[in-house]
Amino acid sequence: MKNVVTLKWGTRYGPEFANRLFHAVRTHLSEPFEFHCFTDDATGLNSEIKTHPIPEIDLPPHKLSTGWRKLTLFQPGLPLSGPSLFLDLDIIVRGSLDSFFEFAPGKIPIIHNWSNTMRTITGRRPEVGNSSIFRFLPNEHTFVYEQYLKEKDWALETFNPPQTYLTHCIKPIMEFYPESWTASFKRHCRPVFPLNLLMAPREPKSAQVVVFHGRPDPDEALKGFEGKKLHHRTKPAKWIEKYWTVGQ
Repeated sequence: MKNVVTLKWGTRYGPEFANRLFHAVRTHLSEPFEFHCFTDDATGLNSEIKTHPIPEIDLPPHKLSTGWRKLTLFQPGLPLSGPSLFLDLDIIVRGSLDSFFEFAPGKIPIIHNWSNTMRTITGRRPEVGNSSIFRFLPNEHTFVYEQYLKEKDWALETFNPPQTYLTHCIKPIMEFYPESWTASFKRHCRPVFPLNLLMAPREPKSAQVVVFHGRPDPDEALKGFEGKKLHHRTKPAKWIEKYWTVGQ
């Protein structure tokens, strides 16, 4: 059985985020799967979603609401078995997810984090994964959490954002998913400044998944986002509605 896994904590992402993601996966994954949500509040979640408490992790209080919590998925004793695809709540699925399970067997595949255009062109793009999407084997890839426990203080002082530490741990068996499978809303959809003030974000032509790292989130981009900085603002991306309203 294949697993799709997500994490939900705090109040920013309500149950509708998980429910919409569940329906998107059901639409775009051809084989049977179980959808698991590790959360501090299961209220309002679809009854077909399997819910679990978020495992405890030794973190400073100010880091408990950050991506460091994703390391809990590498703890031993998780109620999961088999290939598991982690998906952030703030993504949009546009196409088949089958390939995300099939790619690079025996590895931990993850999407390559986006960098600025100049770094990409000059080949100086950091070899860092973006933890919005990655595949792992629960209760088998526990070396990640074990390593964290051995070097916790150094890791928390040295790595920011948390996905850089995850990359550090999994690098020996890490593989980047093909670039064409995912798109960044910021990099590939939002027009560059000052065109972002005049033109609506464009829908990617081929990416199966659109990733909303940072702000705006999908619900914000759909309505139009008034960021604090002019180059962060977006006109309404109305094409999001055909994906975002599924399963609400």
